[in-house]
Amino acid sequence: MSNIEKVKKLRQATGAGFKDCNLAIKESAGDLDKAIEILRIKGISKASKKMSRDAKEGVVAISGDNKKTSIIEVNCETDFVAKNENFVDFVKELSELNNQKDSKIEELKKTKMKNGNTVDDTLVALIAKIGEKITIGKAKTISNTSSINYQYLHTVVKDNLAKLAVVVSLETKNESEEVKTFGKQLSMHIAATNPLALESSLIDKALINKEQELVTEELKNSGKPEDIAKKISLGKMNKFKEDNALLTQAWVMEPKKKVKDIIKELSVNDLKIREFSRIKIGE
Repeated sequence: MSNIEKVKKLRQATGAGFKDCNLAIKESAGDLDKAIEILRIKGISKASKKMSRDAKEGVVAISGDNKKTSIIEVNCETDFVAKNENFVDFVKELSELNNQKDSKIEELKKTKMKNGNTVDDTLVALIAKIGEKITIGKAKTISNTSSINYQYLHTVVKDNLAKLAVVVSLETKNESEEVKTFGKQLSMHIAATNPLALESSLIDKALINKEQELVTEELKNSGKPEDIAKKISLGKMNKFKEDNALLTQAWVMEPKKKVKDIIKELSVNDLKIREFSRIKIGE
């Protein structure tokens, strides 16, 4: 087998560029297995250099069914790569594995993919091949035996890949079309409004404290009397909590009503929002 044929075979096996394959064949004295090892070592080196860059583009993928649904975010540097066939294929397979592993990222990284390599090793090879930093970001699996999951994808890149994804879990024995429509609309509402928690009491205390600091600083510079400043501060904080808790948000389809009002109007006694997840690229 000539060196050119070996280079072609090495390219097919690794997906590396012609120049890298040619150098690896020369370095290995024509030994294909050794050339693959050389490329792998170089790939790790290339990947590690790229990991210091920013990766704010990418896609969010959804996998599973209406009983168990998973979201996973995979970041890259440019929108061009987010549409790359190799990147898309990797994310699709990763998404399915993520659903199997219940979004346990460390376990997921050690899982073998169809190519026989682990997710981690496949990622390193993909970074070396594409030439951009690629990272696995946030992930969430929602699985409740008594609930039905509804999902929404916004700005779809391809199939189950998008720029923003939402999963919301509704608990009820009612399987009417009205409830199904509400589930779909609720997932769209969450995509638009980005609630921080289901109820105001569940909003992260650190976020509440940060907002309080900003409000206090704003009122300090306003020159208002202390008693009036306190009333304004209380009003602003109550508004912040109301606007960021899902149940008290203005319903996007009918802003004069709140989400909790829409649930009440459905008159489904056992209807509850169990949990939700919203992941957007770049946030």
